Amino acid sequence: MKRFVNERLTDFTKSANRKKMEKALAQVESELGREYSIIIGGERIRLDKKFHSYNPSKKGQVVGTFQKADEQTAEKAMQVALKTFESWRFTPAKTRANYLFRMANIMRRRRFELNAWMVMEEGKNWLEADADVAEAIDFCDYYGREALRYDIGPKLYKYPGEINKQVYIPLGVGVVIPPWNFPLAILCGMTTAAFVSGNTVILKPSSDSPTIAAKFIEIAEEAKVPVGVVNFLTGPGAIAGDYLVRHPKTRFIAFTGSKAVGLRIVEQAGITQPGQIWIKRVISEMGGKDLIIVDSEANIDSAVEGVRTSTFGFQGQKCSACSRLILDDKVYDKFMKKFIPTVEAIKVGPVNHYENWMGPVMNESAYNSILEYINIGKSEGNLICGGEPAPGDGWFIRPTVIVDIEAKHRIFQEEIFGPVLGVTRSRDFDHAIELANDSEYGLTGAVYTKNKKKIERAKREVHVGNLYFNRKCTGALVGIQPFGGFNMSGTDSKAGGPDYLLLFLQAKSIVEFIGGKKKKPTKKTKKRIKKKPKTGRRRRR
Repeated sequence: MKRFVNERLTDFTKSANRKKMEKALAQVESELGREYSIIIGGERIRLDKKFHSYNPSKKGQVVGTFQKADEQTAEKAMQVALKTFESWRFTPAKTRANYLFRMANIMRRRRFELNAWMVMEEGKNWLEADADVAEAIDFCDYYGREALRYDIGPKLYKYPGEINKQVYIPLGVGVVIPPWNFPLAILCGMTTAAFVSGNTVILKPSSDSPTIAAKFIEIAEEAKVPVGVVNFLTGPGAIAGDYLVRHPKTRFIAFTGSKAVGLRIVEQAGITQPGQIWIKRVISEMGGKDLIIVDSEANIDSAVEGVRTSTFGFQGQKCSACSRLILDDKVYDKFMKKFIPTVEAIKVGPVNHYENWMGPVMNESAYNSILEYINIGKSEGNLICGGEPAPGDGWFIRPTVIVDIEAKHRIFQEEIFGPVLGVTRSRDFDHAIELANDSEYGLTGAVYTKNKKKIERAKREVHVGNLYFNRKCTGALVGIQPFGGFNMSGTDSKAGGPDYLLLFLQAKSIVEFIGGKKKKPTKKTKKRIKKKPKTGRRRRR
């Protein structure tokens, strides 16, 4: 098998690729408004109660119609997943991995179509949508290989007269609750990691992005993933967040989303239900209040580009997006003089047009919340850029910069999840690190400096799960930069890393006594084996 290599991004400066994307957008637009079923064990289910997903670039335009699942439907999904698990858990790792490799190839073939669905349902620009699909492909290729690695098991020391090994076995039925902002990449990563490890899944996508989730299910079906391995359940968050999280047969919950919802899941999952015989495992990745430090010894031009991309890429709707700029007082004026014109030059508008780099925020609720935070920021600091809606028939907000923000201010401490940057002056590098760590979150951060000693100090002291130097604080790559944060940013799952599948597995130690004449231990072996007690039996736990 070839070594893992990250999927290349599409070059949209080439006219041939732009034409392919335009064709895909036209095709997707012709399919808007169709109805999608709940899928449980291969059975397609329609219910009386329904809801819609919408195009955030065009208010009121329905992207898809979906079923509102109830507790009865959720229970059916649980029973099917339980039954399927009994056989799926014994499916060889190679077979399971091959399903992921097939899915990756299908996504490559359907890449422009998937891009177009994200443009329509998410308001992602072409570059952001394409990166999302590329990451989903990476997750399939990487986790397939990881499943094969874990199947080999760890190397253990030998002991005379015994065969010892440790194997990894699946947990059971899991509830996967992905976010709306990476509707294919994170959904795909969480779901494939769960089922390639031998578990079965009840997938409850965000009600803001269920169409892209439905496309993922189409891909799984096309790859011939056995029915019942992944069950597709749409509807209110309470169905997954309450009923299935509390269900005694739920073995694990994989969640990515807000701090408030994540903490509720942790709380509910921690209550032992009647008939529950295990401690539920929760993989919870939540929010961020991410920072970039620009030191007095930084490359200013590089920092300007990194801050701009980190803050306003996908309208700031990334848990890794920069929302706190900590700027050394010595370079403050020089940085801002170069930075503000680049922000004002950002084109905002419907992202079905390639030239619009910044699209809408996700929905009316997000729109109102962000504008409210901008008003708070105006009262706490000084607005120097943006701060108002942008024209158009969507949820558009101009890229916003607010200066003179202090650590005690709300827009320094609270996650906004929108195109809003708070700028805070630091007296020196000591003060910058102090400000960086003054947060309940700890997801991503970046430091721009040429000073090697400062870099080494920041490596030790800046308390975030993903720390970058002299580059943006977004865009972690699968297999290269395992992703996950500290504190209220979640359980530090390190998605896309060599430890991730462990979260969906449990280790079983197996000892087989084979007897026979024991070989005389070598001096090296004697050092590893503790002295036997007088009873003649080894010490054991």
